[in-house]
Formats: sequence, structure tokens, C-alpha cells
Amino acid sequence: MKPGLKRSNAPIFWALFGAGGMLSALLGPMLVFITGLAIPLGILLPADTMSYPKMLAFAQNFIGKSFILAIIALFLWHAAHRIFHSLHDIGIHAGTGAKLLCYGLAMLGTVLAAYALLVIGF
Repeated sequence: MKPGLKRSNAPIFWALFGAGGMLSALLGPMLVFITGLAIPLGILLPADTMSYPKMLAFAQNFIGKSFILAIIALFLWHAAHRIFHSLHDIGIHAGTGAKLLCYGLAMLGTVLAAYALLVIGF
């Protein structure tokens, strides 16, 4: 590294933002449709599709845990990054405190989701 150049952690946050944005754009509307309309109204899917035993089995499977954690974590990181950079638009100077709050809450949510998924077992 050349002298005088400072390392940045921005690529990490931009990668999480981009992955979360792509995931929320591709899967978010379908998740809302399935969980908010299709299952409750009985459209296209059987009424017991999201019954407790089936959802517990999904969440106890390694692939299911990975999917749930990816959705929660990447949606949180996308939202944190968008909120942090939107603070400027509403007249709030986004300093270190705002960065810690936004990304800290995303980290906390990710850790809590991982913990909850580990607690329900395999």
C-alpha cells in the first residue's frame, strides 16, 4: 500500500448493501405475496403451507436456516446502509455516531437472528 493512502471499510458495507438490495428486489415482493396474501387467502397454495410444524422443520434444516439468515441479515444491512446515506437528504450530518447506530443495529439484528436460529436446533 502506498504511503498516505488510508484503508477503507466502505467496500464491505457496499457489498452487503448491494447483496441485500438485489435480494430484496428479487425475493421481497414474492415473500410479501406468499406470506401476506397467498397463504392467508388460500390463493395458489394450500392453507397448511406455512403451518407451525412445516415452518419449524424448515427452520431446523441447514438450508432453511441459511436462507432465513441470509434474508434477515442482508435485508437489515441493506436498510442500514440506505438509512445511513439518506440522513444527508433530510439534513442530518451522518457522522461516526450515526454510522455506529445504523450498522450496529444491523449487526445486532444479524446476531440475534443467528442466535435464534441456533436455539431452535437442527
